[in-house]
Amino acid sequence: MLNVAVNSRGSPHVIVVGNEKGGSGKTTIAMHIAVALMKSGQRLATIDLDSRQRTLTHYIENRRAWARRCHVDLELPTHLAIARAEGSAVSENEAAEFADFDQAVSAIERHHDFVVIDTPPHDSYLMRLAHSVTDTLVTPLNDSFLDLDVLAKIDPMTSTVTGVSHYAELVREMRRHRRSVDGDPTDWVVVRNRVSPFGSPIEAVFCNGLQELALALGFRAATGLCERPVYRDLFPRGLTALDVCDRAPAGDLDPSHSVARREIQALLDVLKLPLDDRGRRRAAARAEWLAARTHPLDTGDVVLTDA
Repeated sequence: MLNVAVNSRGSPHVIVVGNEKGGSGKTTIAMHIAVALMKSGQRLATIDLDSRQRTLTHYIENRRAWARRCHVDLELPTHLAIARAEGSAVSENEAAEFADFDQAVSAIERHHDFVVIDTPPHDSYLMRLAHSVTDTLVTPLNDSFLDLDVLAKIDPMTSTVTGVSHYAELVREMRRHRRSVDGDPTDWVVVRNRVSPFGSPIEAVFCNGLQELALALGFRAATGLCERPVYRDLFPRGLTALDVCDRAPAGDLDPSHSVARREIQALLDVLKLPLDDRGRRRAAARAEWLAARTHPLDTGDVVLTDA
């Protein structure tokens, strides 16, 4: 069944934010990547596979409602949510989920440059489908041995890596499957997320273990977003740290707003996504149009005559 879903579609570039552990900041990462891509002029779609929590869906709904309420122009993606089938037969559930997933991808593939997929924090058929078609896989991890456990088994005495854990095995299997079907590689980036700005007692040990795993499993390790209120507090309005200050109430933004923006840009640089020139031109044209809306029309050459 997975073989049908994986093919060389050519476009769009699929970004999956995945991890089997909850609380790692997947939706925050997914939303900020999505907004960053839209601000760079890329045509973007988002897919929410977490049908129970639906946090990405709620985030985008909040963004749409805030734009309407405050009469501001906010970038909005084409958004789809795919529900998990709840029938009694596993094969029927998988067939239904596959059909919904394939229909969603088919509906957006010809009109978008990127797709960002937010996955649930558990192994499921839908999660494996997403991992099997990803071009860039982003896995957020907190600086915690609880989080590292989804990738590796750790020796309690030496804190060294002794084996590969469940989620890493899932990713390895899906990457092999992808290569066997169309030959395309999956770029896997493991992101240290919700990092304390002041460091942590286990930071050095954690980073050493992550680098050891990176060599063994073939991923790139990077630092993502620090633990900052700005990433949490703007959720009810659907805003992100990348949205300009005048889209939020005056004085209501966290002081670390500009630092957060730099963190997100640094993460985008690490991901090395294939941003095209057409998107950059669209972004420049949109910025020019937004700036022009605040200026009065130049009517110097218009001659008014009495009727």
